[in-house]
Amino acid sequence: MISCRARLVAMEETWLYHYDPETKQQPMEWRNNGSPRLQKFRVQKSAGKALASRFLDQDGILFIDYLPKGQTINAEHYSSLLVQLKDILKEKSRGKFIKGVLFLHDNAPAHRALATQRKLAYLGFQCFDHPPYSPDLAPSDYHLFLGTEKNN
Repeated sequence: MISCRARLVAMEETWLYHYDPETKQQPMEWRNNGSPRLQKFRVQKSAGKALASRFLDQDGILFIDYLPKGQTINAEHYSSLLVQLKDILKEKSRGKFIKGVLFLHDNAPAHRALATQRKLAYLGFQCFDHPPYSPDLAPSDYHLFLGTEKNN
């Protein structure tokens, strides 16, 4: 018998920032003992960022999608990710999702859009409601999967 936990798939999004670190040689300078030190300006928070959408089940990460630069997450893009997820589940599940997928994601506008809801129904995904007014909770905060660590 397949448990509900085995049928559960969670999705979470996070921003990944990348930095352009300064090497030890870059701040070195030639100066006299009496000359003033150059003032350093504050470094940018990051050189760039990317939105990562992570899909996972009890066995680990199913796949990660990185949003292309200059593109925004919308219902069309998110629906295409759901189709990719369905294909990956068919390939990897070995019959685990015969009774259907129990799907958990947050309340982002692209996730609540009518086009997304229709795609979820078409694919046969049964969605869990994410608690309202808790934008800081990610699906991994629920500790649904044993051995899955929350990345801070």
